[in-house]
Amino acid sequence: MPAGKVAAPKVPPVRLDELRDDDAPDFQRGERYDGIRFTRASADGEELSGADFIECEFNGVSFNEAQLRGATFRDCILAEPFAPVFPAARTSWQDVEITNPRWGSAELYEGSWRSVRIDGGKLDFVNLRGSKLVDVQISDCIINELDLGGVTGTRVALKNCTIGTLDVTGARFKDVDLRTSEFRGINGLAGLTGAVIDDYQLSLMAPLLASHLGIRVI
Repeated sequence: MPAGKVAAPKVPPVRLDELRDDDAPDFQRGERYDGIRFTRASADGEELSGADFIECEFNGVSFNEAQLRGATFRDCILAEPFAPVFPAARTSWQDVEITNPRWGSAELYEGSWRSVRIDGGKLDFVNLRGSKLVDVQISDCIINELDLGGVTGTRVALKNCTIGTLDVTGARFKDVDLRTSEFRGINGLAGLTGAVIDDYQLSLMAPLLASHLGIRVI
């Protein structure tokens, strides 16, 4: 790769064909759901730990307090998913598109994300601590707090996002593109090693960097 370039995430579109509709699903722990379209369904409070969703489409589905620990989403589209509380630790996401999510507290720590795109939406707290992110793009999102502490990120891009606090404590980055996004505060500045920012962001971070390095600006 030429010097000065950053590798972009590889996130091809998800194509789903011949889905069958299920608007009143009987969700079960550890079950496999394959080739289903869920529209305006509710998974609120359901026990879905270890469930597998393969080639599924979710339209306006509510996941509030659904127990999704260890679940898998592969070749899936989620449009306007809703969850004030989204307990989905150690989930696996591969070849997934998420548009306009409305999540309050999203517990997504220690997960695996590969070839995932999130477009739009408003998220309160997103906890991805300890996760592995490869080819992930988050665009046009408003996120109050994004926790990437301990994350291993490769080819990750935050595009045109507005983020309150970004925590990168202990993160390991390669080709992580933060340009065009805004941050009010950043914790764990040393974790930005391997990230790419623009000149404007650098000027905003200058006081934080000076404080981190023990430099007094008079």
